Amino acid sequence: MPSDPLRLRDIRNTSTFRLTLLLGLVFAAGVVALLGLIYGLSARELNARSDRILRLEAARLLSVPVAALPDTIRAEIVRSESGLNYFALVSRDGERIAGNIRPVAGAILDRPRDLPAGAGLPGPVRLLAVRASSGETVLIGRDISPVVDLRRRVFEILVASGLGIAPMILIAGIALSIPPLRRVRDLRRASREIAAGDLDARMPILGRGDELDLFAGTVNAMVEEVGRVVAQVKSVTDAIAHDLRTPLTRVRSQLYRARQLPGIDPALAARVEAATGDLDAVLERFAALLRISELEAGSRRAGFGTVLLDPLIAGVCDLYEPLAEERAIALMAGSLPGAVVHGDEKLLFEAISNLVDNAIKFAPAGGRIEIALSRAARETCITIRDDGPGIPVDQRAAVLRRFHRGSDAGDTPGSGLGLSVVAAIMHLHQFALEFDDAGPGLVARIRCPA
Repeated sequence: MPSDPLRLRDIRNTSTFRLTLLLGLVFAAGVVALLGLIYGLSARELNARSDRILRLEAARLLSVPVAALPDTIRAEIVRSESGLNYFALVSRDGERIAGNIRPVAGAILDRPRDLPAGAGLPGPVRLLAVRASSGETVLIGRDISPVVDLRRRVFEILVASGLGIAPMILIAGIALSIPPLRRVRDLRRASREIAAGDLDARMPILGRGDELDLFAGTVNAMVEEVGRVVAQVKSVTDAIAHDLRTPLTRVRSQLYRARQLPGIDPALAARVEAATGDLDAVLERFAALLRISELEAGSRRAGFGTVLLDPLIAGVCDLYEPLAEERAIALMAGSLPGAVVHGDEKLLFEAISNLVDNAIKFAPAGGRIEIALSRAARETCITIRDDGPGIPVDQRAAVLRRFHRGSDAGDTPGSGLGLSVVAAIMHLHQFALEFDDAGPGLVARIRCPA
């Protein structure tokens, strides 16, 4: 059986991929929080350091006599050894007396604040305004370009980290999802083999002891027990059918001979005829049971080959044409030149014959039965359509079981094994049998993969 290809949609839907994305998002959020914390602590420490320097310088300048303040400020601007870059002495009416910055609107006394570049400031500045005893305002500023640069660099790191982490998370999610998905694919392939009737198939166990191994072990134990029970039931059924067929055949022979005796009473002859008919029905059911067991054992694969469908359908129509004419039923068959499937020609003939036989049994007198062939990209379909009562949706799976007959069967002759034989042939060929409404009637469709 060919392996199913791994598709991106399947990978995206795995729990491993989703958990990897979730953990990746948590990791990315942790990185952002860590960088934000580093930035916040660093900026606070740098601001606190600048504020201490600003207050110390403000205290020193306020201790200078008022008359000497302009000269002192000019000297500080020249020196700038303390790391302070900006000074100004502003009069009460807002005019600059001395300094290298203009008066700043909105400055709050004794509260350092950050000011962006512009408005008389050549760069970002942390500014402290204090009031001298004479009423003038002293402005002391410190360049905070390092803090602004730190903020910019942290933002760049965040963006770069996000752009780098996102594809890594996706790659990690895909890489971690592929091995489990391959194992699930193997488990699905094994489950399909088991569902097709191969109860000797087992799900693979790698010996890792993970959840997939535990699941596979549980299913294998279940399949083994189911196989044992099914084998017992089948062996009992087959044994009964096989062992009773011979004595019942002998009984039928004796009844036939008794029927041929000269001078037999007509009433007794009628009873013998009825008993012979009942025995024929029983023997037919036993033969069908043994036939189903043979098909389910898969012992007929040696006869597989290329089957031309047009001659096969024509042969079925030739066989059932007289029976259809007796009931005035129109039996028509379509043609699809070159349509072929791989299988056993005799078994496929038997399966299609059973479906046509059922259609004739349940179609009304003067009805219509069509056998059509169609071909899609990867399969060929054989469709049998009738205008009978059809099969209710809730019974379409049940009618494939042994001895089950639909609610509309009524007095229609049959053993309830014909569709079971068809289902067994379909399983052997790995074909699909579907039922659908024909409105009115039933559509039986056999899907044959290329």
